[in-house]
Amino acid sequence: MKERITNLIALCLLITFGATAQIQTPAPSPAGSVGSTVGLTEINIDYFRPGVKGRDIFGTGDQFLQPFGTLWRTGANAGTFISFSTDVKVAGQDVKAGEYQIVSIPGADEWQVMFHTERIGGNMNNYKEENVAVKATVKTMKLDNSVERMTFQISDISADNTSANIHFAWANMSFKVPVEVDFDETVMEDIAAKTQVRPGNYVTAANYYLATGKDLEQALEWMNLYLAMGENSNQFWNVHTKAQILAKMGKKKEAIATAEESLEKAKNNENGDFGYIKRNEDLIAEVKGK
Repeated sequence: MKERITNLIALCLLITFGATAQIQTPAPSPAGSVGSTVGLTEINIDYFRPGVKGRDIFGTGDQFLQPFGTLWRTGANAGTFISFSTDVKVAGQDVKAGEYQIVSIPGADEWQVMFHTERIGGNMNNYKEENVAVKATVKTMKLDNSVERMTFQISDISADNTSANIHFAWANMSFKVPVEVDFDETVMEDIAAKTQVRPGNYVTAANYYLATGKDLEQALEWMNLYLAMGENSNQFWNVHTKAQILAKMGKKKEAIATAEESLEKAKNNENGDFGYIKRNEDLIAEVKGK
């Protein structure tokens, strides 16, 4: 019995040592991941990053690793996967929320980029046209400086947060696939549901209408409702927002008076003006200059 226990302990130690004694080396094509929020949409890309390693990557002929006109998994190992948390438009085409494998056909002047609904890994024999959610033809961009490791980025996010580009670069080639998001309906539903629950949401709603150029009369009404509650009128930063709304409505006299009210309250705030003295002075000067 004692011998059996001794042998069992020895076996456990051998297994444990074997598991911890494995040599770790860098992966030839390390994993990469990039993500960003565009509007209210989470976009994530998971991929493997092959290196150039002195090889000829893109071109015409079998001497190139990825010849023009041939289907490619657009990465190494299991390929590249992109996910969207909401419905989007890719190159002007509707794409449902979910995960897709990016497959492409490189070209000298154009790339074809496909979002495949099924995981096919690195075996392009599993690619099926009926499983392509979107096929985009995008311009090839030739790079002056070679990119050693294949790279994806979510770039060029627009000022209004409604669009961005899926940006690929490797070796001497690059392309961008445009993505558009739409969050207006979601925001409007939130406004309708939540302004009645939490009065502070009137400010968020008014700011959204101001930023997007929606019904400014409604924005002003919401801001007035909020400022009329308790001591909210002392919040000079929100009084300033009201002045901005009035200015955008073309109500110069009211805008200047409201900005002056905000300016005075900012000057008298014992904890500082948070930059609103200058903001109000600039707004007053801008309105007077029109």
